[in-house]
Amino acid sequence: MITIHSLSKKYGSKQVLTNLNLSFQEGSIYGIVGENGAGKTTLFKCICGLENYEGSINSEMNPLKIYLGYLPTEIYFLDKITGREYIQLLCNARGKAFENIDTKNIFNLPLDQYVSGYSTGMKKKLALTAILVQDNQFFILDEPFNGVDIQSNLIITEIILELKRLGKTVLISSHIFSTLKDTCDEIFVLKEGNITQNVTKENFTHLENELKQLTVGNLIEKLELK
Repeated sequence: MITIHSLSKKYGSKQVLTNLNLSFQEGSIYGIVGENGAGKTTLFKCICGLENYEGSINSEMNPLKIYLGYLPTEIYFLDKITGREYIQLLCNARGKAFENIDTKNIFNLPLDQYVSGYSTGMKKKLALTAILVQDNQFFILDEPFNGVDIQSNLIITEIILELKRLGKTVLISSHIFSTLKDTCDEIFVLKEGNITQNVTKENFTHLENELKQLTVGNLIEKLELK
């Protein structure tokens, strides 16, 4: 179990996160939704230990960061590194065996080519594969479905559900609400650095309609389409 208590984060005078209290259970999938700038990525970086913050993050996994696989929206790769070398680098970082990689290459990536020649979607699939073979217990996936083809989105959905079956904890952000409906047990709504709602599966459709109304409203009518 991972518990977050009174977590706050500022960048200078700008308050980004305010007094967040959250808990994540083993074998559960959690979604975070919110507008751009709501604080989702900052929250993820705090959990990963990449940002300083006020408050506390506690876990039976200690230190949490060595059990955690983080898929950021913008992934950094070394110059002149191949896909195979990247996976080996992440395995080495955790002391995990680098074996059967070609079998585990379920996205059919050109592992012996430089990553600099990969498309955005290929880079995301490579980074996801690398944190999966690390055998992490907790996964944070920041927009894992963006920029990825529909076939790979289906595979990623099944990967997330398999992680749940294996008792892992998964935290996801996505602007594609249907992907959260298909995978999550609970969804948190983050607005201006505050958690305004936490919604369980039986109320996902209501949340989706509410978000649609807030976002779309009567904007389409203003276009006066004919």
